[in-house]
Amino acid sequence: MTDVNDPDAENTDAELARHASKMAKKKAARDRMMSGKEGEKGLIIVHTGAGKGKSSSGFGMILRCIAHEMPCAVVQFIKGAWDTGERRMIEGHFPHLCQFHAMGEGFTWETQDKARDIAAARKGWEKAKDLIRNPDIRFVLLDEINIALRYDYLDIDEVLAFLRDEKPPLTHVCLTGRNAKETLIEAADLVTEMTLIKHPFRSGIKGQPGVEF
Repeated sequence: MTDVNDPDAENTDAELARHASKMAKKKAARDRMMSGKEGEKGLIIVHTGAGKGKSSSGFGMILRCIAHEMPCAVVQFIKGAWDTGERRMIEGHFPHLCQFHAMGEGFTWETQDKARDIAAARKGWEKAKDLIRNPDIRFVLLDEINIALRYDYLDIDEVLAFLRDEKPPLTHVCLTGRNAKETLIEAADLVTEMTLIKHPFRSGIKGQPGVEF
């Protein structure tokens, strides 16, 4: 009960009333906006930028698919040789829901063999096409494919044509990696750019389990 002799209580009541009115208006506007959105579509999703979190976000979406029991798949184009936490978890606990294909052989400065890098990228892309064509698989993560596209190990026009013409209507495809091609960004339905503000690597701290991999 409000004390009529307490001005602070009156101010608090007025603030609560203003807040409730503001939130009611916001909810009404939100409800109107959502009422016109009923369709579903398989999305082309791009995670790019110099900041950390591109693959992490993609694997977060894979985890959501697993939680919804939606069949999904991962194709890794660069970090195939790494023993990552994501790979351990998926292969160890959810192989019936998520296929995991590590097709890369390391970063380009490690292999130092362009022909080998191109062959690995092509092999990964052929596997990716098979997975995307499968209508039972609802989400495909193409991890670090943007790096293969950046170095022209894969033809961006071929990739875009395939996604446009052969991807099933309700299949989501997420492409990660920095320096995404402009034509890919234009064709995508959802694009997120991770911005680098600070990174411990610049302070002499190496990549660590649970954070980087």
